[in-house]
Amino acid sequence: MSDQQPKSKRITVLLVDDHPLTRDGLQRALELEKDIKVIGHCERGEEAIKFVRQQVPDVIILDVNLPDTNGVRVARQLQIERHHVAVIMLTAYHEEQQVIHAMRAGARAYCSKTITPDDIIATVRDVLRGIYVVEDRRLSERELETWITEQIQRMSRSTYTVDPEEHYIPLSPRETEILQLVTNGLSNKEIAMHLGISQQTVKNHMTSILTKLNVEDRTQAVVTALKHGWVRNP
Repeated sequence: MSDQQPKSKRITVLLVDDHPLTRDGLQRALELEKDIKVIGHCERGEEAIKFVRQQVPDVIILDVNLPDTNGVRVARQLQIERHHVAVIMLTAYHEEQQVIHAMRAGARAYCSKTITPDDIIATVRDVLRGIYVVEDRRLSERELETWITEQIQRMSRSTYTVDPEEHYIPLSPRETEILQLVTNGLSNKEIAMHLGISQQTVKNHMTSILTKLNVEDRTQAVVTALKHGWVRNP
């Protein structure tokens, strides 16, 4: 019988960024750590999704701005497909709504590209322990949801303006009702049960809401509706 202990599993990381200098710098920093291994790098979002489907890395470090798509959309697609990969978003600029979209889309961390090597290494380890990282904040899942709610409410208050020309509501009464329930924090399933309709009907209404408000996701729809006073803060 061998006395040799089994080696602990190394953390596997995929780097997704179209700037070679950024990728190379991240790889050098990460691979100084014995428990971390960079198993690939991609320049485009679609390429990254295909890689994750085949290789299933533990962590993906993902640039927000990619040549073919937005990194938030990549994170959302990975969440839809239920891949167990922890997404760390990197950005060259800080934009509050983008942070919220990214975390709602399934990202575990949202960090500046000026992040230090020590901090990116710590973030890789943190997200695998179930910790959420937003810039210098380290949050539990419950703390993250509270923070997101507070940010949405603050943005809606700070951007709200009273304009007599904005009395027109582009949504139907049913769409307004559904968007209010979204604002209250209900999922599509919960909304369907509350209103006595199918989940597909709720999804159809949500698609119409996003189209009418010219936004990409539920968070943007809520912020827009709160700004104009079409729904109320819960």
